Amino acid sequence: MAVGAETKRRALHDRFGGSRQGGISACKDAPYVMLFTNPSRGHQHGYYDGWGADGCYHYCGEGQEGDQEMVRGNRAILRHVDMDRSLHLFSSVARSVVAYEGEFTLDQERPWYTTDAPDQTGDIRSVVMFRLRPVTRTSTVTTAEGDGDTRLPFTPPSTTLVEDVEIEQSKVERAVINPSSEPRTADRREARLVTAYHRYLREQGHDVARKMIRPAGELKPLYTDLFDATTNVLIEAKGSVTREAIRMAIGQLFDYRRYLSPRPDIALLLPSKPRPDLIDLCHADEIAAYAIWPKDQGFTTSRD
Repeated sequence: MAVGAETKRRALHDRFGGSRQGGISACKDAPYVMLFTNPSRGHQHGYYDGWGADGCYHYCGEGQEGDQEMVRGNRAILRHVDMDRSLHLFSSVARSVVAYEGEFTLDQERPWYTTDAPDQTGDIRSVVMFRLRPVTRTSTVTTAEGDGDTRLPFTPPSTTLVEDVEIEQSKVERAVINPSSEPRTADRREARLVTAYHRYLREQGHDVARKMIRPAGELKPLYTDLFDATTNVLIEAKGSVTREAIRMAIGQLFDYRRYLSPRPDIALLLPSKPRPDLIDLCHADEIAAYAIWPKDQGFTTSRD
């Protein structure tokens, strides 16, 4: 089949066999593993396929709920050479119609990695991402609904990269377990806090930005909320003063801080003063953080 040729998916299975459902189809009547991609729809189910800057097509494994494992279709991709099967990628261009994107093989140095992605219910889980290198010349993978941009927003770097980005680039880490109006309300409150405290620090003459951290081998970058370069303080904002929110903020700060040098102090930006036990948690020797919250026309801290 020529690259770019379109056909009904049903016709492929009539000819070569394999499962007619899902994205990975190991053929019984031919030495092929057929891979089907439709990023415009896959994002709705936690699948994030796309071309990386490394020249590989990053293809998400199968499994719509829970952590993905190297079984069934995923195992068929991983062992395709041992099983004398070739990998062939097809992209969805219309309902039940796919275009052939060519033959691929797994990258020899790093055939796959894992990253976090939401499942169908919104829970964050671990997914397998295969790094497919083209064997035959391929066209740009196209998708249905007119969405032709299948580039990954970021490609996992080989070394950790840290850079300053503008505060206005409001990309915030989320771990929504139970989607409802409450997380959205907290998000809005958090965004207002970050904007207000950023303005407050700038009025004090501080140099303030945020850090974008791209850990080696990770697909998604990490974004801190604020970084006060003048005092070397890393700040994580939360829209709530619950124990759960403060625990999450501490964990995020510890994660971010290990990538920064010199080692910064850490602080939690909160909508109000936390109760005493949670302030004690922040001040614990193992944590050594402090809390910041609005007071009068400015802000105060648990160190004051």
